[in-house]
Amino acid sequence: MTVIISFLAILLLIVLSAFFNVSETALTAASRARMHALEEDGNVPAALVNKVLSRPEKMIGTVLLGNTLVDVLAAALASNIAVHLYGQVGVAYATAIITILIVIFAAVLPKTYALAYADRVALVVAPPMQGLIYVLTPFTKAIEFIVRHILILTPGKADDAANILAAHEEIRGTIDLQAKEGTVAKGDAEMLGGVLDLRDLQVADIMVHRTKMETIDIDEPPAKILDQLMRSQYTRVPLWKDEPENIVGVLHTKDLLLALSRHGWDPEKLDIMKSASEPWFVPDTTTLKDQLNQFLKKKIQMALVVDEYGEVQGLITLEDILEEIVGQITDEHDNPDSHIRMQSDGTVNVDGTVAIRDLNRHLDWDLPDDEATTVAGLVIHEAQTIPEPGQVFTFHGYRFEILRKSRNRIMAMRIKPIASATQPNSGSASARPSG
Repeated sequence: MTVIISFLAILLLIVLSAFFNVSETALTAASRARMHALEEDGNVPAALVNKVLSRPEKMIGTVLLGNTLVDVLAAALASNIAVHLYGQVGVAYATAIITILIVIFAAVLPKTYALAYADRVALVVAPPMQGLIYVLTPFTKAIEFIVRHILILTPGKADDAANILAAHEEIRGTIDLQAKEGTVAKGDAEMLGGVLDLRDLQVADIMVHRTKMETIDIDEPPAKILDQLMRSQYTRVPLWKDEPENIVGVLHTKDLLLALSRHGWDPEKLDIMKSASEPWFVPDTTTLKDQLNQFLKKKIQMALVVDEYGEVQGLITLEDILEEIVGQITDEHDNPDSHIRMQSDGTVNVDGTVAIRDLNRHLDWDLPDDEATTVAGLVIHEAQTIPEPGQVFTFHGYRFEILRKSRNRIMAMRIKPIASATQPNSGSASARPSG
């Protein structure tokens, strides 16, 4: 009878061990987003799952303590039975058998099932796990107290923040994984990634550079200013006085037309400055996330970007930031984008001012944009010189041929991807005159 009771106790302990293992795996693998959504719908088990996961150290401590107790107790009972039946050699039999039983039925099998049905299992095990956490809290706290004071004697300090994957990186990893597996469409993954990238990009990375800004001299006759604004593809145009860098206002087409209607449609009666709004200047180091929030808060859609010396470097609009998320936005008044021109031989002709991010997105390339914003800037950075027309450079798995140059500016180049097999040193740059 004693042996039978011991056998039943061992089976019960193995079941408890399986419970602890399946609970740990299911709770850690469960979708936090799905649990949150279920809790919002009034699902009580989902609320318990979120409560358990809000203090993961308590859950893990309870699992480790409970699992260790039941496994050790199961091994002790098995050894006692084996010694009673086979003598001292029975300890070896008991060790082998109990190890196989625990590994298969208490670890591998329940963990595999929990991984396959994490959300479903988590909802089932959360209530009893919450009860065990409450019961074993005094013991887990005592163990934490001892461990904490032992760690004080060791060099260095524990950094919990460094050991826990940041939510931002976790979401990014999930998006990339789902995109690779085909669960999320490529376009959707790019948009979701674009939202996450807003915190890592600055306005200087996507602004329209001052050399490409369309501006109007405020000292021009009102009729000429009206004509320039009507010919422009933009509804907002910066105004400058004395010198192009001295921006004194921003003129909106609607405001100008409203003022014109009030003066009997006579341009000579217009006071352009009264129709213009004050320019809004922002530092070039502002993150896109902060700038987007400021656009929404101020209800303004254009800002002038200045450097640390207060010099105008370019401008940024709300549309520019939105394009980082959803891609290029065009309407019936936009000019066709001819800065990236595909060639029949597989090469691509691009203007030097094309942004690397735009080129990567347009052609699904992976040129680095850490050290330069434009394609011309990347070539100059890698070559460590201002190249001449005809020179060819190879780096990062792409071949760059300089086509045109104006003074110290690269105006156009031809780019062609190169197979990785022919690029043993993709990070190096080489140059040669064309033959």
